[in-house]
Formats: sequence, structure tokens, C-alpha cells
Amino acid sequence: MRAGRLRQRVTLMRPVEGAKDKYGQPTTAFEAVDTVWASVEPIRGREFFAAQQVNSETTTRIRIRYRREYAGVDVNEWRIEYEGRTYEIDGPPIDTDARHTQLEFMCHERL
Repeated sequence: MRAGRLRQRVTLMRPVEGAKDKYGQPTTAFEAVDTVWASVEPIRGREFFAAQQVNSETTTRIRIRYRREYAGVDVNEWRIEYEGRTYEIDGPPIDTDARHTQLEFMCHERL
């Protein structure tokens, strides 16, 4: 992957147990794991009707340089933040060319 394609800075976030809310239920907060250069590519958007409300969702591909610590990690509960937007990761990262040069995250953003 050419360095010129990685123009955006994204932050990988993982959930941590936080304080309890007023009902005694544990809350989930997110902590920054790493900030890396990435390529953020919106793929498609859609609108859907759920719970008597119109919702919008954007599917996005986020690519970063290969990092051994993220390959094969269950990141389904992790998030990626970019320019004030929060993307939820849809599955494990993909080693796209199997040469350990880049990882691809398929994400969605609910608007």
C-alpha cells in the first residue's frame, strides 16, 4: 500500500467497563488504543425504517497498515473515530492481500 493513500488519522477505540449508572447498571466507555494513518472510503449509504423512525447508515471501508496486534483480534465491539464521527466495526479485520501489508475494517456509521 502506498503511503499517499493513508491520508486520514483515525483512532481505534475499545470498550472498558465504566462506572455504574443511577440504576446500578455498568456503563461502557471507550478508551483510545491507537491513532494511526488510514484510508477512509465510504462505500454506500442507505435509509431504513425501524421502530417507527427513519434511520440512515453509511458503510465504510477503513484501511490501515498491517499491525500484528490487530490481526485476528475480535474487534466487533471496538469503534473507530474519525473527524468526530464514530464507526462501528462489523467484523474481524481482513488481511486483504495475505502479505501482511494492510488491514481492512468494514464499518458502519449510523446517522
